[in-house]
Amino acid sequence: MKVDGLLDEPAWRQALSIPVNTEVRPGENIAAPVETTVYLAFGPRHLYAAFLAKDPDPSQILARFSDRDDIYDDDWVALVLDTFNDARRAYDFVCNPLGIQGDSIEVTGGGESGAWDAIWDSAGRITPEGYVVEMSIPFSSLRFQPSREDQVWRFDAVRSYPRGVRHHIGAFPRDRGNNCYLCQAILIQGFAGADPGRNMELDPTLTGTVSERRQGFPDGPFERTESKLDPGITARWSLTPNVTLNGTVNPDFSQVEADAAQLDVNTRFALYYPEKRPFFLEGMDYFQLPMDVVYTRTLADPAWGAKVSGKVGKGVLGAFFVQDETTNLLLPSSQFSRETTLDGPSQAGALRYRYDLGRSSTVGLIATDRAGEGGYFNRILGADAALRFTPEHTLRVTAVGSKTRYPERVAESLGEPSGAFRGAAFDLMYMHETRDWEQYVHVQRFSDEFRSDLGFVPQVGFTFLDTGILRNWYSDDPRHWFNEAQMWVGYELTRDSSGRRLREVYGAFVEHHGPRQSRVYGLVYSGRQSYRGKEFGHDNLRLSAGFQPAGNLILEWNSFFGDDVDYSDARRARRLRLNPEVRMTSGRRFRLALGHVYERLWVPQGLLYRAHLTELRAVYQIDARAFLRVILQRADYAFRESLYADPPAPRHRELLSQILFSYRVNPQTGLYLGYSDRYLGTAQVGLTQTDRTVFFKVGYAWVM
Repeated sequence: MKVDGLLDEPAWRQALSIPVNTEVRPGENIAAPVETTVYLAFGPRHLYAAFLAKDPDPSQILARFSDRDDIYDDDWVALVLDTFNDARRAYDFVCNPLGIQGDSIEVTGGGESGAWDAIWDSAGRITPEGYVVEMSIPFSSLRFQPSREDQVWRFDAVRSYPRGVRHHIGAFPRDRGNNCYLCQAILIQGFAGADPGRNMELDPTLTGTVSERRQGFPDGPFERTESKLDPGITARWSLTPNVTLNGTVNPDFSQVEADAAQLDVNTRFALYYPEKRPFFLEGMDYFQLPMDVVYTRTLADPAWGAKVSGKVGKGVLGAFFVQDETTNLLLPSSQFSRETTLDGPSQAGALRYRYDLGRSSTVGLIATDRAGEGGYFNRILGADAALRFTPEHTLRVTAVGSKTRYPERVAESLGEPSGAFRGAAFDLMYMHETRDWEQYVHVQRFSDEFRSDLGFVPQVGFTFLDTGILRNWYSDDPRHWFNEAQMWVGYELTRDSSGRRLREVYGAFVEHHGPRQSRVYGLVYSGRQSYRGKEFGHDNLRLSAGFQPAGNLILEWNSFFGDDVDYSDARRARRLRLNPEVRMTSGRRFRLALGHVYERLWVPQGLLYRAHLTELRAVYQIDARAFLRVILQRADYAFRESLYADPPAPRHRELLSQILFSYRVNPQTGLYLGYSDRYLGTAQVGLTQTDRTVFFKVGYAWVM
C-alpha cells in the first residue's frame, strides 16, 4: 500500500473495520461526540492501520507540523498493540491529523516509556469531513511470537478530541475500578504467517565538534579546547523474533537538545535529568523498578557497549555492558548528596529478568555491577514482585542489597567507609483502587551504607512511610463546571537510621478538571522537618493551575509558599516560588514555550536571596521532517552576603543558548547542525561569553 492518507487501495475495502465510539474520559463509557472508525490489514511484512476521524467542524481541528513525539497538544489518534496477549506491555503508535508521529511503550503498572522510537511510516490529511490518518508498521519494529496459524493480540484504538474539554475516545468501555487497562482490551485474531524476522539494522553516525573557551575571565582570549570528528556505528540484530542484540563502537551518545532548566539554589540532593540517548532507550522499560537502580545518565562517556533485550516464553530478559571513559559517582546520605569523579575508566553492566505470573502479576531479579581503577566496585543484587490479586488489589515489593568499595583516597577524603561495605534497600507499596476510592500504604527503607552507582539514589539512611486515601468524582456532561475532581488526605513520616525524625507531615490536596481543559490543584502540608540536628516547621501551600483559553494558547501556573530551611547555615526560612509558563502556536509551523521561575528565601534576619530562571524554546517547523529551534536559558541569582557564614558571590548571572537545524527522516536517519554558547556575569561584570561550540551530527538507518 502507498502511505498517503488517501485510502484508495482495494485492500482497505476488505480490511477489518472497528468502530471507535466510546468516550472513556471525561465521560464514563458514554457515546462519543464524534464518529471514528479504524481499519486494520496486514501483509507478509507490515501491519497497516487507517483512521477515518469525522468532525462536524473541521476548522476546529488542532494540527501542527512538529518534531516527532511533540504532538500531544493536538488532535491525535493512537493504535495500541499488546502483541504477546499478556496484558503487561503494549506498543503505542500515535499520529496527529497531519501524520506527525509519536510512539511509546506502555507498561501495566509502570506508566509509559515515551522515549522509545520505532521506524514506521504514516501520513495524514484534513478533509471536509474531518481527517484521515494512515499507518504502515513493519513487523520488524514489533516483537511477537510468529506462527503460521492465527495469533491473538490485545488491541485498542484511541482518539483524542480536544474542544471545550479533551475527550478521550476508545474502542471498548473501560472499567475504572480495574487497575489493569490492557486486561480489558479487545482481542483480535489474525496475523497468520506474520514474521518480525531476524532483521539487522546498522546505524552509522558522524559527529563533528569545534569548541572554544575564554582563557581568563572576563578579558582573556578564546582558545580552541576541542576539535574532533568522530565516526561511530550502532548495530541491531534480532537473535530470535523476540530477542534483540544491540552493539555499538565509538557510539553516538551525543545529545542534540539542551536539558530543561532547573533551579539549583538551596538544594540538598542531585537533580534528575531524563535519558535521551538512543542506545540506552532500547528496551529500557525492562529495567524500570520502583527504585532507580538503573539510571544510564550516570554513564557519561561510553567508548563501546552491548545490549540484549526481549521476551523468552513467559520471561522478559534485559542486559547491557558499557565501557565508560569517565567515572562519575553520586554519593548519598540522609541529609544531602555529593558528586565526584574517579580517576580512569570503568566498566558497567546490568542484568534484568522478569517472569509473568497469572493474568497480570510478575516477579523479577535485578543485578548491576560497576568497577574501575583503584579497587573500586559497586554491585547490586535484588528481587521484586508486582502481585495483582484482584482488579482492585495490588502489592509491589522490591528488595535489593549492595556491596561497594571506593579507592582509599576517595573514601578518606569524602568520609565514605573504608574497605568493602554492604547496604540494603526495601520498597513496598500496597494499593486498593476502585472507581471512586483509592487507599494505599507505601514504605521504603534505605540503609546508610546502600549505594547504587549505576542508578539514581540521592538519599540513603532513612525509613519512609506514606499512607493516604483518595476520592474521585466524575461528570459525564462536558458543560458541567467540573469533569473530574479528586481529594486526598494523607500522612508522611521519614526517620533517619537512628530513629530521629527527618520529616513528619499531614497533607491534603484537591484537584479540579473543568471546561477549557482547565486544571486547578491545591496541596497543603503541615508538620515538622529537621536538618543537621535542628527541627523546623514545615507548613506550606502549593497551588497550580492551567487552562487553554484558545486552541493555540496554553497557560500554566505553579507556586509554593511556606516553611523551608536555609541549608547553607541550617536555619529556619520561608520560601516563595512562582512559576508561570505559556505555550503558544502561530499557524501550523511556529511554536513557542516560555517559562519563568522566581524564588525568594527569607531567614529571620531578612531576605537571603532572590533567583530568576527563564527558559525560552522557539521552533519553526519547515515541514514534517525539518525544523529550526532556538533555546535560551537565563539564570540570575542575587545573594545577601552579610547573612551567610560562608558567603557566596553576591551576584551570579548565566545565559545559555542553542540554535539547532534538524532534518530527520526517521529516529535514526537525520542531519543536525547546531551552535551553542555560554555567558557568565557577576556583580562587577556584565554577561560575557565564556564558551562556544559548533557541532554537526549525521546518522543513517540501514535496515537489512
